[in-house]
Amino acid sequence: MANSKIIDAVRIQTSFLNALEKKLLIWLAERQPKWVTSDMMSYLGVFGAVVIATGYILAAWNINFLWLSSLGFVINWYGDSLDGTLARVRNTQRPIYGYYLDHTLDAINEVIIFIGVGLSGLVHFEIALLALVMYLLMTINVSMNAHLKKEFKLTYAKLGPTEFRIIMIIINTLFALIAPLREFSHSFTLCDKEFTFGALDYIGIVIVIALTLMYITAVRNDIKGYAKIDPMPEQE
Repeated sequence: MANSKIIDAVRIQTSFLNALEKKLLIWLAERQPKWVTSDMMSYLGVFGAVVIATGYILAAWNINFLWLSSLGFVINWYGDSLDGTLARVRNTQRPIYGYYLDHTLDAINEVIIFIGVGLSGLVHFEIALLALVMYLLMTINVSMNAHLKKEFKLTYAKLGPTEFRIIMIIINTLFALIAPLREFSHSFTLCDKEFTFGALDYIGIVIVIALTLMYITAVRNDIKGYAKIDPMPEQE
């Protein structure tokens, strides 16, 4: 039964760039050499995540390494987005194996990327970890819904993984080019402790709040939906 739900889960993709991205991915998949496999694309996505993290970590010494991180986001998108498309274009889908591998590597990618951001010196490590926790919670919720109601929702508030990558590339570009932005700092006291936040700290807090609100909204709606599907039995 669980296997059937994985196979039959409907992909819900309503992001801003979905239509354009889908056409581009099919075009790219049709032009891949025969020796390129879906697994290779999946592992290329992991390599992209490592490049992203490496760029962020090295940015602590030279801000221009943010360009390397941006390149990593492109590599990560190419591999992570093409693995499933390539299988569908070639009609070589492996729903159970592919589901497991894809989501396992997605979680690894997320951990690598967020830890890299936290080690960049541009944002407090704790804020990066909070963002990671919320992102993983949303990922878990998506996976549970894929099993329980056969819905594989890939977007929230019209934003999906591709839009997230583009936002991060824009942030990288702004920080690499605008010195006052990356040099901005604000000190304040909270509970008798002094904190100094940079611009990316505040951006990170906004991202954490946004992810938290999206997660709470999704869980609340899912609970209401499941309560209707699986109502409380009447007591005799």
